[in-house]
Amino acid sequence: MKYLILGKNGQLGNAFVKYLANQKKNFSALSHEECDISDLNIVLKVLEDYKPDIVINCAAYNLVDKAESEYWNAYKTNALGVKNLAYACKEYNSYLITYSTDYVFDGTKENGLYTEEDIPNPLNEYGKSKLTGENWLMEENPEKYLIFRTSWVYGEGKQNFIYKLMQWTKNNDYLKIAYDEISVPTSTRTIVNVSLKAIDKGLTGLFHLTNTEYASRYEWAKKIFEIKRIKKFIYPVSKDIFNLPAKRPKFSAMDNQKISSMLDTNIPTWYEELGYIIKNIVI
Repeated sequence: MKYLILGKNGQLGNAFVKYLANQKKNFSALSHEECDISDLNIVLKVLEDYKPDIVINCAAYNLVDKAESEYWNAYKTNALGVKNLAYACKEYNSYLITYSTDYVFDGTKENGLYTEEDIPNPLNEYGKSKLTGENWLMEENPEKYLIFRTSWVYGEGKQNFIYKLMQWTKNNDYLKIAYDEISVPTSTRTIVNVSLKAIDKGLTGLFHLTNTEYASRYEWAKKIFEIKRIKKFIYPVSKDIFNLPAKRPKFSAMDNQKISSMLDTNIPTWYEELGYIIKNIVI
């Protein structure tokens, strides 16, 4: 089996590259500069040249606040790019894996975690672009595909909450962190492991892929400081005081029961996984 990783320089793409290299798998990995997925001709040429059995799309526009004003850039990658990949993978009979977000939901559900059966209603342009990508992929109807919705992704790299928290810690006597934004911190390690198990089993469809249980940003920050033994005060505040351009759901935690059941696997809790990652991987 030959894998093609797109978006190799992002934290998720980098995690796939390291894992597949360690396992001595047959794979190629391309950056945005080497394969702009918003250009169908480029995508078709790449698949013709590499002839992958499996395409793992880690390319994404994930600047949530900038997407409010630069929405076309978000849609080019998150929607049009995914549509192009779906079309090309159908043409070349490749298995397509791509990633979406909990921000497809509006955060108003009160009777449990979000499941794959819940109806999306994104509040911001980033979430809308990701949902459009999901819909366009399914309209293209490639024979084999996986859409994984994930949340609060972190790993090696700078585009995640842990890195930003460490930078804020250097420059502030105390921190203000939102108590009313709740989801599931999810490691790239978890995403890679579960994705590859699903590929090995030949699953097709839409799944929620997160670590288990959920937390507020405030709880997540406190746990990070506890594990790292950082003694700095964190003051819980409403997310509204930050007045960010993109509106975010208050509660967007997703249920991973469907994928964990189909794979017969136990996905670690967010805090167990966080402890492992901080102790074993430099963030």
